[in-house]
Amino acid sequence: MSNTFGKIFKLTTFGESHGKAIGGIIDGCPANIELDFEEIQHQLDRRKPGQSKITTQRKESDTVEFLSGIFEGKTTGTPIAFQIVNENQKSRDYSHNKEVFRPSHADFTYQKKYGIRDYRGGGRSSARETANWVVAGAIAKQVIKKHFKSNIEVGAYTSSIGKIYLEKPYQAIDFSKVDDNIVRCPNDEVASKMIQLIEEIKKEGDTIGGKITCAIKNMPIGLGEPVFNKLHAQLGFAMLSINAVKGFEFGSGFCSAEMRGTEHNDLFNEDGTTKSNLSGGIQGGISNGMDIYFRVGFKPVATIMQKQETIDINHKKVTLQGKGRHDPCVVPRAVPIVEALTNLVLVDFLMMKK
Repeated sequence: MSNTFGKIFKLTTFGESHGKAIGGIIDGCPANIELDFEEIQHQLDRRKPGQSKITTQRKESDTVEFLSGIFEGKTTGTPIAFQIVNENQKSRDYSHNKEVFRPSHADFTYQKKYGIRDYRGGGRSSARETANWVVAGAIAKQVIKKHFKSNIEVGAYTSSIGKIYLEKPYQAIDFSKVDDNIVRCPNDEVASKMIQLIEEIKKEGDTIGGKITCAIKNMPIGLGEPVFNKLHAQLGFAMLSINAVKGFEFGSGFCSAEMRGTEHNDLFNEDGTTKSNLSGGIQGGISNGMDIYFRVGFKPVATIMQKQETIDINHKKVTLQGKGRHDPCVVPRAVPIVEALTNLVLVDFLMMKK
């Protein structure tokens, strides 16, 4: 089972949704970097459950505890081990899943592959795992700034929920307003419509999907390689590793399939910048110094509070209705996850270039 992300700045994680704790080990972090622990916890707080009326009501403080690799507030260059204790598991909520496969979950495939599964909240395949990624991403962000002296900025926001869209390009977004509302859409009018839709969906016992847009500004030229380690390929790999993600596109994305070359080509300015940026800041797999921007599509959460037909471990048809505490829409809590994974990809490429 693959539990490691990264080539030089590596994160290896452990733990299950209803186990005693989750956590990870970061290897390859440079020494003598003073860490801002409040910022790390802040990023975890943005992701944690129970933070608003449109998220799961599971109550977890998600307090991170560092076990090694840090002395007097600074990294030592040795592996950084950390854990987040699970405090509010209600495993009995999942007892009805013990011999039943939930539709669109990892239950069936996990059981068939390994011959065993933790039916309590999905075990290792639970999105609770992503808290580990946020810790590592918050550290990666500080390494980018303090070790590489880089002013790279990564910002993500909710750009759609269902068929409600924020009709603004990322260039017109004030990223300082992303956390001004519980849906993390930096436009109060559109955000209120999104929140209303999620509340209505929740009352129906259903779920809804959406999209997150992410922009990377102040990018240097030269990150990425032209064949099997393209920058956009690794960003795609990271985003498609997030639970519930069904799509990734960067730059002009799927819209480019409907365009002509005369419309799509980014013509150069004399200083090497381009007049347009339909390439999304990456050409030939290598960053060109322009902003990188991409979109990530999330499916509706698989657990719904309505009856559905499914099968049990004997492949007999049964009826299942979801129980427990679940997000009616995962998108608002996924914004810091997208940012964290983006920083993990970037710090790895910066180290490879160095």
